[in-house]
Formats: sequence, structure tokens, C-alpha cells
Amino acid sequence: MQKHEATDAVDILPVRTAGGGYNIVLSGSFAGLADAAASAGAKGKRICIVTDSSVAPLYAGAVKEALAGCCREVFCYVLPAGEENKTLDNIRGIYTFLIENGFDRGDLLAALGGGVTGDMTGFAAATYLRGIRFIQIPTTLLAQVDSSIGGKTGVDFDRYKNMVGAFHQPSLVYMNLSTLYTLPEEQFACGMGEILKHGLIRDRAYYDWLEENAEGIRAKEFPLLLAMIRRSCEIKRDVVEEDPTEKGVRAILNFGHTIGHAVEKVTGLSLLHGQCVAIGSLAAMRLCVKRGLLSGEEAERAARVNGMFGLPLSAPEADPEAVAQAVRHDKKMNAGQIRFILLRAIGEAYADDTVTAEEILYAAQCAAGRETTV
Repeated sequence: MQKHEATDAVDILPVRTAGGGYNIVLSGSFAGLADAAASAGAKGKRICIVTDSSVAPLYAGAVKEALAGCCREVFCYVLPAGEENKTLDNIRGIYTFLIENGFDRGDLLAALGGGVTGDMTGFAAATYLRGIRFIQIPTTLLAQVDSSIGGKTGVDFDRYKNMVGAFHQPSLVYMNLSTLYTLPEEQFACGMGEILKHGLIRDRAYYDWLEENAEGIRAKEFPLLLAMIRRSCEIKRDVVEEDPTEKGVRAILNFGHTIGHAVEKVTGLSLLHGQCVAIGSLAAMRLCVKRGLLSGEEAERAARVNGMFGLPLSAPEADPEAVAQAVRHDKKMNAGQIRFILLRAIGEAYADDTVTAEEILYAAQCAAGRETTV
């Protein structure tokens, strides 16, 4: 199969939810989107594609044409691109567009783009008329393996990540993997930050496979992309099915995010989310070394693997004290105590509520590149 060869649906992963579930469709084109959307309840309905100013010129036309094959009317609303636009003010714009065009509870939204668009569209769907259906059409690697799955939606508030949101499951996740061939290398690397996290928290053999196949993955060989994205989706699906509203095991998906979100905030969003997750993951692993849970060699290996995929190892511009302060405002709190995700071993994560202020500062220093040994 050639990299850019369009294909029909190549794989389907079912996801079970309290409301009945939905399918993750992995394809090499948009050819199967109309049938998948019809099966998800969009047939004969009105649908609004919500996308952003970067993705719209690439894919809005093709998706609008595809959805016209099953929907009564197809609208398109374009958001300004960028994490800095993930705000309640821009959600207001979506609401206004839907109201002015007479959208009711039987209609749907379609999120076309990366994680920011998916989170915002999902939040709008969760709150417009007390909840309407939506589908996810993620076009970035990060969104395909992470934010499009599991029903977490939300917006940032005063640069605090996803502080306002809701759980609202999509009716369908449709992935056209060929969109990855137009993805900038930096954005592809960001997706690898989450993918490597999946191996670290749940599947050591998968992490080994990622390291062994790094060259082919970076070359975007389609069979490797399909195998990788499928496995990462399986891992996230399994965790989400076990704990849909993050009352227990789902918290392990936040590995690397406590420090990562703080780095994102204090650097003024100058680093991308996946880059910050990679930095936060390494900082958490160095804390695990300090606690005697991992060996120094394992942490150094993780740094080497991050480098193989073009991910940063630290954020020297981040002030450790500011990072530690931002962590204390993180939403992942349990009775006032920071819930930190650590590793007992590669592939075995757990939630820890005993991380001290001194340990948080140490992890922040690691994230800033000020402390790399124990």
C-alpha cells in the first residue's frame, strides 16, 4: 500500500459506554464517512462541521461533500486556529451560529481537526440545548490517539488547561489516516508524546515495538501507522471503558500531564501539548527514579526514545518555581492533594496522592532541565 493511497475503512474498534457505545473507524480516506455517519444516526439530519482556519482549506470541502451523502443539510463553522483560542468566547460563537441557523436537538455537530477543535466542539455539543450529538473526525495524530476518544470535552480558562468542561461521548470517531501526510513534523511528534505515554503506562511490549520501529513510523509507513494508532486507541478505549468519568483507573492517562500542563501554562503556550506531555513524562520518570521505582537507565532510555521521535527533553525557558506553583492549581486534585501519576515499572502506572511539595519542585526542575540526575 502506498502512503497516499486512498482506501475504504480498514478497521473498526467498538467502544462501550453507558449510553450504548460508538465505533472508532480507522480508514485511509473519507470514502466511508457517509456510511459511518449514517450508522451513527446522522442520516437525514442537519450537521454542522466545526473546524479551524488551518484545517478548513485542507479538508472541509471533502468532508462536507462526504457528509452530504447522508445528511439533509451540511453547514461549516470555522474557528481561529491555535490553543490560545480555546476559550469560552469562541464557544459563544458556535452557539450563535447554531441558534441563527435553527439547529435543534435532533441535529449534530462534527469536529474536524485537532484536539482543540474536538474539545471545543464536544463542549458545545454537550451544552447546546442541554446536549446534542456530535462526531469526531480527528486530523492530527494527537487527536486520533487521545482527545477524540473517551468523551472528555472542555475549554481553557485564563490559560488553565481544560478547567471548564463536561463528559459527552461522541456518536462516532472517524479517522482518515491519510491526513497525517499533510501534518507538520512537529505536530506528528506531538502525537508521539501521547503514544509513547500509552506504552509507558500500560504496555511495555508496545513501548519496545515503538522504539524498534521508530524509523518506519517517522517515515509514516502506512502499515506501521495503522498498527500503532490501533494499539494506542485500544489502550485508551480499554481504560475509558473501565472508568468513563475518571473516578479511578482512568487517571493513569494523565501520566506526564501534571507537570506538562504546568509547563504549557508558564511558557505561555509556546510549546505544543504533546511536547509538554513528553517533558512531563520524563520529569515523572525521574521522580520515580528518585523514589526507587525505576532505574536511572530506564529514565535515560525514555529520554533517548523521546529524542528518536523529535520530542524535547526539557523546557529550559520554564521557571521551576513557577511550574511548581502552577501544579498546585491543577484540576487533578484529590481532597486538596495533587494526584500524581507514577510508574512502578514500564507499562505499570498508578495514581499517587503522597507526592510532596519538595518532590513537585524536583520534578519541575527536571522539566526545566535543571536537574537530570538523582
